[in-house]
Amino acid sequence: MTEEEKIKEIIDKLRPFLISDGGNIEFIKYENNIVYIKMLGACAGCELIDLTLKDGIESAIREEVPTVTEVVNVTNC
Repeated sequence: MTEEEKIKEIIDKLRPFLISDGGNIEFIKYENNIVYIKMLGACAGCELIDLTLKDGIESAIREEVPTVTEVVNVTNC
């Protein structure tokens, strides 16, 4: 399994939790050890987006794919 496939698998496991809060997540790309995602729905405008992104999504991905240095929310895509 490639790193990108593993990242997508992790995002798919996290998606139900975001959907239950009225949000969602879309994988955009994995490039230069950075994961680009787009937060959707309620997540896009949530005050806790940074916490969700860094402490939740980024932590989960980096735990399983240590080469990932950062997860970035792309707002204009």
